[in-house]
Amino acid sequence: MALDRSTIWPYRDGEPGVFYYQRYGHPAGVEAERALGELDGGHALLFPSGAGATTALVLTFLRPGDTIALAEGAYFGTGVALAQFERWGLSHVEFDQTGPPPDDVQLVWTEAPSNPFLTMPNLEAAAAHPAPLVVDATAATPVHLRPLEQGADFVLHSATKYLAGHDDALLGVVVCKRADDADRLKAFRSRTGIVAAPDPCWLLLRGLKTLDLRVRRQTETAQELAQRLGQHPKVERVRYPGFGGLLSFDVAGADAARGVETALRVITNATSLGGVDSVLEARARWEGDRVPPGLLRLSVGLEPVESLWGDLEQALGRV
Repeated sequence: MALDRSTIWPYRDGEPGVFYYQRYGHPAGVEAERALGELDGGHALLFPSGAGATTALVLTFLRPGDTIALAEGAYFGTGVALAQFERWGLSHVEFDQTGPPPDDVQLVWTEAPSNPFLTMPNLEAAAAHPAPLVVDATAATPVHLRPLEQGADFVLHSATKYLAGHDDALLGVVVCKRADDADRLKAFRSRTGIVAAPDPCWLLLRGLKTLDLRVRRQTETAQELAQRLGQHPKVERVRYPGFGGLLSFDVAGADAARGVETALRVITNATSLGGVDSVLEARARWEGDRVPPGLLRLSVGLEPVESLWGDLEQALGRV
């Protein structure tokens, strides 16, 4: 579709039309939300980042005194964001998402799979909890998982990652099971200005055209690399859920991890994940003691598997 960057649209016969002011909606955003809603089987709303989606979701549906049960080992940024709300009386506790969530919480937040530990939640146990269930399915994507069909109330994605897929669009999305929840979230978004601009939404639409092809190719390559890494003498542990393009593995320590990072020639030493180019980084630089010092997270792109393996093998051979 053509990219419309307008911030205003003229009234017709004195009445606002479908679009009238960009903060309330624009053509690229509405079309992207329609496509995302179809993919996840719900009502999608876009935000300027995954963190923005997290913020809007929490502030729309929770109140002071409420507690969130957050999956252990979930994306570091989620816990950091939730900690910001403590001054307003919102708290969170971590739990082992392979089992049931704790009692007396008002929101259950899981991640499928978790980043960077790649654990999968027990969605049956989480859905049985009386509190609403959020599933961050960024790493799984709708290609591999549709949590609304398994009892989730909300699905969250950092659309920056696999959905857009080219490391050039910063976006987040929440997909709601119920239309009335989507209406509440949209009202909060419009009034607070946590809105996504047309340009990244247009880029997201481009990325969605190849989502299935990209994710299936990334999965095939990641499966092969996980198997080979598991047999390498310099690799102490491999974490991979069996699907998707994200995996992590441990080397002997921080010095070894830095040695791998600096020896790479094909794989980019950078943060983020889900793009067409493979990236690897030691997560301890951001997460500290929360992760092993030698943990390396690898997001597999679309390069030939032998090119990626050759790069990993030569880098591991230098430590």
